[in-house]
Amino acid sequence: MAATTTMVESGATATPATRWSQLICGIICMVLIANLQYGWTLFVNPINKAHGWSIASIQLAFSIFIALETWLTPIEGWIVDTLGARRGPKLVVAFGGITVALGWIVNSRADSLEMLYLGAVLAGTGGGAIYATCVGQAVKWFPDRRGLAVGLTAAGYGAGAALTVVPIREVIAAGGYESAFFWFGLIQGGIVFVLAWLLRAPDPGEMTGIATPKVTQTTRNYSPVEALSTPVFWVLYIMFIMVSASGLMATAQIAPIAKDFDIGDSIVFFGATTLSAALVIDNICNGGARPLFGWISDHIGREYTMAVAFGLGGVAYWLLGTLGHEPWAFVLFAALIFLTWGEIFSLFPSTCTDTFGTKFATVNLSLLYTAKGASAFLVPVANLIKSATGGWHVVFVVTAIMNFVVVALALFVLKPMRSKTMAKG
Repeated sequence: MAATTTMVESGATATPATRWSQLICGIICMVLIANLQYGWTLFVNPINKAHGWSIASIQLAFSIFIALETWLTPIEGWIVDTLGARRGPKLVVAFGGITVALGWIVNSRADSLEMLYLGAVLAGTGGGAIYATCVGQAVKWFPDRRGLAVGLTAAGYGAGAALTVVPIREVIAAGGYESAFFWFGLIQGGIVFVLAWLLRAPDPGEMTGIATPKVTQTTRNYSPVEALSTPVFWVLYIMFIMVSASGLMATAQIAPIAKDFDIGDSIVFFGATTLSAALVIDNICNGGARPLFGWISDHIGREYTMAVAFGLGGVAYWLLGTLGHEPWAFVLFAALIFLTWGEIFSLFPSTCTDTFGTKFATVNLSLLYTAKGASAFLVPVANLIKSATGGWHVVFVVTAIMNFVVVALALFVLKPMRSKTMAKG
């Protein structure tokens, strides 16, 4: 039987309109920062051409962005929870809107690698503040449909770039990558700043009367120190690193891979090039995977859903590496990779909050989210493997194996370990 986290203080039950309006605001904020990560691949080759910096040096900026977007989230999450339900989400997301705008504006003026890296620091800091707050909002407002709510929120981040990758590419072609950085950064950051003032977390007792979830949830609220002291947290952390690393290698390298396969500008259907079609479809699949697998996990459990998703992901990496030299195959199997990778951002936060409770949910899931930052530094390793072997095949073999290992960990390590931990709770 599922157990629910108890809120001691009393208050009015949240209405569906309140819950969904808060979720929608969070989703829109996530859409507006999506291309900080998923649009980055469009800038790599233009920056290389303009300045002659090596691809590996340029991609270090991406690694810095991912690291700070993740590693600072425990601090940002702690600030959200400390400032309280009414002030925390507003102030932290408003700060994030300002900072992401500044990050891309700095990128637009960067005439040195150091300045490019400064832009990555600013964008990463702001992006993490927005991401952590919005995901924390979802797990708190929807304990009954946590996987779906987190999935929809994370989908904004995963699929949001599908709305802008083509416009960004057009702006880069017409006015240079500098114009794309400046205008998209300014507009997106400004809208996030405005939306921030609509956000709030549930008041104490506001979530009473919500339907009982189908999956087991703890009756205990673990502090961050207590969560970090459990083996469950570190198994989740290792699994997150392995799946995230494989996915980041793909998201950061799609354009260079298409170029090396000599198919990026090939027309695949309806006049669209292979790269343009792949970028749009990939972002849609990446976003769609998050609510889809989150919803599935609300019904069949987190670990079984992980096994299905990551097992299919391992197959997808293998197929892209062996058959991806054909335009149609590249689009298809790249889409399958994104479909089976993006759900880590719904499954892991849901699993974390199910296991450790809601009181410190923003901080705890942010601590887990730092695994994405650790995995980011494996992205340049893909380039090193490619240079050493003369192609991308070994990279795809390695990423496939990593996904299959995570499947085994989910079923045979995480599931029994979590059951034992929660039985004590």
